[in-house]
Amino acid sequence: MDDSMSPDGSPTAADPAPGELTETQLEALLFVAERPLARAEIAQLAGVDRETVDARIGDLHVSLGERGIRLVESGEKVELATAPEAGRLIARYVGADAPRLSSPSLETLAIVAYRQPCTRATIERIRGVDSDYTIRTLLHRRLVVELGRSEAPGRPTLFGTGFDFLERFGLTSLDQLPPLEAEIAGRLFAEADTEATQADEVQREAD
Repeated sequence: MDDSMSPDGSPTAADPAPGELTETQLEALLFVAERPLARAEIAQLAGVDRETVDARIGDLHVSLGERGIRLVESGEKVELATAPEAGRLIARYVGADAPRLSSPSLETLAIVAYRQPCTRATIERIRGVDSDYTIRTLLHRRLVVELGRSEAPGRPTLFGTGFDFLERFGLTSLDQLPPLEAEIAGRLFAEADTEATQADEVQREAD
């Protein structure tokens, strides 16, 4: 029996050649995926190496640059999303604009975006106020995600941003975050030096 025919005589779809990943195949895969896909997962599915996946992702970035669908990256994962300039039209189609963020939420989100991964203690030291409710609100809206646990005493939760953050602000990667003013950058990253010093002191006491 012909390999291209099923047992009942109907034709079957040809399997993609192993060891191949074209730009068209990658776009189709991301289109049908119901979640972001990791580069390693794409490589395994296509039977290709990581360099091939990276190259096809780069090609697709260029091809979609002026279209209504964009390639969005967050860490090792990629997915397709609508172009930011189509946001208002799409919002009208779904019947409501995205909920507005309060000033505390925007401030907290900015800290997380630029300092990630960071703990709640870091956020609260920079803001100078309790941020538990604000963080929970941002987690509920999926603008902030839990990335794991810190190695610091008590192993506090580490927070960062995910795909919903990128989509909400029309970014394709965190590299597109606008540069910070010098004063704000100094305030954000001076905290990193303080944390490192405190961590060293705790480690010395433990030893």
